[in-house]
Amino acid sequence: MKFSLVIPLAPDRTAPIIESIKKINYPKTEFHVVVVRGKNPSANRNRGAENAKGEIIGFLDDDAIVDENILKNTDEFFEKHPEVDIVGGPQLTPKDETGFAKISGYALGSKFGAWKLASRYGGYKEECNADECNLTSANLFVRKKVLDRVKFDTQLFPGEDPKFIDDSRKAGFIVSFSPSIIVYHKRRKNAGGLIKQIFSYGKTRPMKESFFKTIKNPFFLIPSIFLVYVLFILGRVLYSPRITGGVIDLTNSINNGSWIIYPLIFYIILCLVFGIHDSIKNKDYKSILILPFIYPLIHLSYGAGMIYGYIGKINSGST
Repeated sequence: MKFSLVIPLAPDRTAPIIESIKKINYPKTEFHVVVVRGKNPSANRNRGAENAKGEIIGFLDDDAIVDENILKNTDEFFEKHPEVDIVGGPQLTPKDETGFAKISGYALGSKFGAWKLASRYGGYKEECNADECNLTSANLFVRKKVLDRVKFDTQLFPGEDPKFIDDSRKAGFIVSFSPSIIVYHKRRKNAGGLIKQIFSYGKTRPMKESFFKTIKNPFFLIPSIFLVYVLFILGRVLYSPRITGGVIDLTNSINNGSWIIYPLIFYIILCLVFGIHDSIKNKDYKSILILPFIYPLIHLSYGAGMIYGYIGKINSGST
């Protein structure tokens, strides 16, 4: 058998992905589905891999929708690149998504919104030397030999998939990304849901790796630095505002250091410019009214989560 599709499932959830799996354009005798229930997604994936019969194990989220050619394209990729041990693809926004969820998908797939992580959500070019920035466990195909040596960390959630990919690379396995291996994944319906999601991603990074390792990928630190900067500006304004005609004059609070505000002005301009760019790119011109506000939600939420994670790590005495 070629493929085993492992779906970790919380005890109180269903697996709507099964309906799209039934429509996969691939011989039914060449794949089977392993659904593993339990509270720990990493443990579910590890148990699923142990019960898998296929040469290649695919990890998918229970609420995703798979492209009908996902196994065909994965098979062709491995045939073309026999040296590759792990490959994954993007989790795109469903075509029928609407409202805030649809527009937040544009932001997540934007280089400005998510930088290197944008390929997870936007399906950029093929990458034969991929890493955690490209892949997630919502769409990940792994040769069985990898899982004989590398397991998902049961102490992490979320963040177990970046660590699995990092650990696999350290073990000498080759990881790749293919934009043709597609699943569709619903986005958060409102700003609160998006903030909670991105905050949890930031919170997990200090648990996943040491600060010194994070420095090697400094773009992960930028949101936290930006948050501290914004809080500094806000604190300075609140500390010494000037009321003129019933209006708060913000310039008074920074009059001896006006240069401090320039990065914030530049950032706001970037939000507007990329809002226009991404709305045109996605042919959704109304989204220009929302996108400039979603970028800061992503950046500040991740930064806040990361700072929270470091505080928790310090308090627990971890290094």
